[in-house]
Amino acid sequence: MACQTKNGNWPKGAMFEKMKGSMSNLAVKTVAATALLVCAGAVFAQNANGSSANTAMQNVLQLSASGEVEVQQDLLVIRLAASKDGADAASVQSQLKQVLDAALTQAKTKAQPQQMDVRTGDFSLNPRYNTSGKITGWQGRAELILEGKDFSRISTMAGSLPNMTISSINFDLSRAERVRVEGDAQAKAIEAFKARAQEVTKSFGFNNYSLREVAVSDRNAFPMMDRARGANGGVAMMAKMASDVPVEAGKANVQITVSGTVQMR
Repeated sequence: MACQTKNGNWPKGAMFEKMKGSMSNLAVKTVAATALLVCAGAVFAQNANGSSANTAMQNVLQLSASGEVEVQQDLLVIRLAASKDGADAASVQSQLKQVLDAALTQAKTKAQPQQMDVRTGDFSLNPRYNTSGKITGWQGRAELILEGKDFSRISTMAGSLPNMTISSINFDLSRAERVRVEGDAQAKAIEAFKARAQEVTKSFGFNNYSLREVAVSDRNAFPMMDRARGANGGVAMMAKMASDVPVEAGKANVQITVSGTVQMR
């Protein structure tokens, strides 16, 4: 609308102020109406998204199933140790080194990969104190470890090493056997999960399901049989045990668990 006079000047006085106020009020009302429309659109979008999320979370089933395989332990681990005492640390260390070198040399003559592996274990040297806190001597200990799948070879060697006594005898699964058995247990767990998901889905009146998310975990029970620390609690009596008493492994249980959620349809 035209607000200028014939000479091109804007009107002055009360009429101009009134027109100015009317235009300002119109601008404020337009901004307010626009803001209201924007808020309404945001609320509608939020409600739509919330409804979609709620719909997606309906009819979701959470469950788990396990597969277990029992297997014979096929790995023997024998730890042998030598201990020395003396007034001088260097002397004790030298004595332990001689014993360990001799045992290593002898054991390596029968070593074979995976059948009997030979390696050193802990080597420690500690001071011995009197009641006054003064060092009166030194104690040292060295370990040799025989490990493998040939039980007879390992036990015979352990019983023939001079100046070393057996501190522990443990059984376990070899890496290859562990991988094989875990694969079998996992296959059983997956089949059990699928069967249970289908069974529960039908029990709720649905025809089928789809997998949403899944996790696989293992819980392996490998009983470590420590025959060197038996009921009598002695270790010295084990010096010739490996050659006099047959070693026999136990069994291990390998368990795999599959857990997750499915969408019932």
